[in-house]
Amino acid sequence: MASIPSSSTIETSDTPGRNYTPALIALAILYFMMGFITCLNDTLVPFFKKGFTLSYSESSLVQFYFFLTYAIMSIPAARIVSKVGYQKGMVLGFLVAAGGALLFFPASIYHQYTLFLMALFVLAIGIVLLQVAANPYITALGPAKTASSRFTLIQGVGSFGTTVAPLFGAYYILGPLQESDASSDAVKGPYLGIALVLVIIAAVVYKLSLPAIKASLETTTKNQGSIFRFRNLKFGVIALFAYVGAEVSIGTFLTNYISDLLSISESEANNYVALYWGSMMVGRIIGYFGLKVVHPARVLTLTSVLSIGLILFSISSDGMLAVWSMIAVGLCNSVMFAIIFSLSVEELGSYTTQASGLLSTAIAGGAIISYLQGVIIDTSTWQIAFLVPVICYVYIVFYGINGYKSTQIKA
Repeated sequence: MASIPSSSTIETSDTPGRNYTPALIALAILYFMMGFITCLNDTLVPFFKKGFTLSYSESSLVQFYFFLTYAIMSIPAARIVSKVGYQKGMVLGFLVAAGGALLFFPASIYHQYTLFLMALFVLAIGIVLLQVAANPYITALGPAKTASSRFTLIQGVGSFGTTVAPLFGAYYILGPLQESDASSDAVKGPYLGIALVLVIIAAVVYKLSLPAIKASLETTTKNQGSIFRFRNLKFGVIALFAYVGAEVSIGTFLTNYISDLLSISESEANNYVALYWGSMMVGRIIGYFGLKVVHPARVLTLTSVLSIGLILFSISSDGMLAVWSMIAVGLCNSVMFAIIFSLSVEELGSYTTQASGLLSTAIAGGAIISYLQGVIIDTSTWQIAFLVPVICYVYIVFYGINGYKSTQIKA
């Protein structure tokens, strides 16, 4: 998952020759953990489905509660960070996420799905706090002219986390599930380990000497609601909702889809999910260079059309062709988030911070779309269910062709 860049007033106490390498390494680890934890949910969905004998819609509540947190907590998290500061906000985010991971222990002892959902909700609150607090440091740690390259590098590390998570989950979580269908013990060790790592990182971040950053929340009380005059933002919020929904819903059900398609275990199928997220890491490297010479809207349109074609080809074929074409959608997804966000805030000026908040809540598309697809899988077929992300990409095609244009809508 990509993250929403925060807009804030930055006051650094930079001195010539100051070494920011330790701080950048800490932020890289932070992004790795955020990507790792978020994509480990793709393993939990088939794990809980089998362990608790759930329907697809019931198992998709893992993603529902996790991504719904963005809609509920983005604005409160911004206010918390504005009061305590970005460095303490990061520390708080790590500790809250660690608390959520620790809650997996009692949830596994009592073997209660609702307790796991509560634990995931707490874990997600920590991730949202990290998203809000960490991003400004990337731009602050070094010269402004190299900020974009630093952000791309850090996001690449995050993509590495999303690639490793399915492999980790396949071995440590889904593997033991083959031996005991009715036990949730397999998540005890992994999430206790995650909690310990998060606490250690929190301690390291707390001790680091980072630039002083003044957090500010811009308001537009005189023109409340006038931000929606910006056409590119109005359509962009929906586009981001659709994109995150499509990306997450495919990742959520890819393990079960491949398992049914190839008649293999969930543990084996989950290894392919690593390739879905790993292709996004490759795509970001390609996109970093490609977006310098091709207009972002054209790239967005092309990748959306390709995504539609790949999904339709996958659901109309079988075997490894169907698997690889669905995995290839991840390659197309790699640049979409950044493009949609940048086009949405183009020419917004002082409204950019408020727009960032709106776009952050749009990440809740990962909750709504994945749950909707789960309901359809329960009542229909994989072929029909995967038309849900297709519809999402169709809207993104519209945004790439016309919706991104920044003409203001007259009241």
